[in-house]
Amino acid sequence: MCQHKALGGLALDSCSEVYLSAIDEERFGIRVARTTEVTLQILPSIIDFCKKNAVQLLIARCSVFELRVAQAMEREGFLLMDTLVYYSRDLTKKPVPKDVGKAEWRPMRRGEEEKIRTVAAESFRGYLGHYYADERLDRAKCDEVYTSWTLRLCNSVEPTDSVLVAELDGSIVAFGAMRVNNTAEGEMVLAGVTPSARGKGIYNSLFINGMKWCLSRELSRIVSSTQITNLASLKVWTRLGFELSHAYYTFHKWFD
Repeated sequence: MCQHKALGGLALDSCSEVYLSAIDEERFGIRVARTTEVTLQILPSIIDFCKKNAVQLLIARCSVFELRVAQAMEREGFLLMDTLVYYSRDLTKKPVPKDVGKAEWRPMRRGEEEKIRTVAAESFRGYLGHYYADERLDRAKCDEVYTSWTLRLCNSVEPTDSVLVAELDGSIVAFGAMRVNNTAEGEMVLAGVTPSARGKGIYNSLFINGMKWCLSRELSRIVSSTQITNLASLKVWTRLGFELSHAYYTFHKWFD
């Protein structure tokens, strides 16, 4: 069995990194735990951890290749909430397409955090991620997940993090949060375009500028993730040369 330990106020499982999510608890008013890379071997330990720590909601992911794990989780009362797909592009194989969009892209400036938060609020209202798919969670609080996440990304002090913004007619209409994962890979962590600016090629330009951002840091690969139902984004990524890399099922389990 896995051994649990406390680290920085969060309960961690040394095998599966199951931990209490303070952010989710503050937002939804219930005790929430999270874990990734669930396997058959550690699933009993994860459930035991949740029971011992009075967890009310567990958010858990497993690889889509682990069907036996997914079936075991279903037998334990887990409900499937979404399928998260990761797409990547090798930046060394072919050049980045030319950006022919009309928006002006640049790094965000200090003091623009609230403007970017507003873009996120408009972009992700009613977005069908795993939170929104759970009928037991408050809809408004599900929307807040993305606005608060956006603010945390804007306020990051990590030197390898950056938020790109698009200006159109003097207003910020889109953003993309970038992160360096390792010496070879950059990631578009979160991105949004206001509904009024859609259909103008801005999302396409966003990922072109994200690729340029990676190349400026001598990275050879870019990755991004979204729900498998987000066909509009997946079509853009495919046209830009991204390929499916890996995917996860997201499950919720309520303990009551």
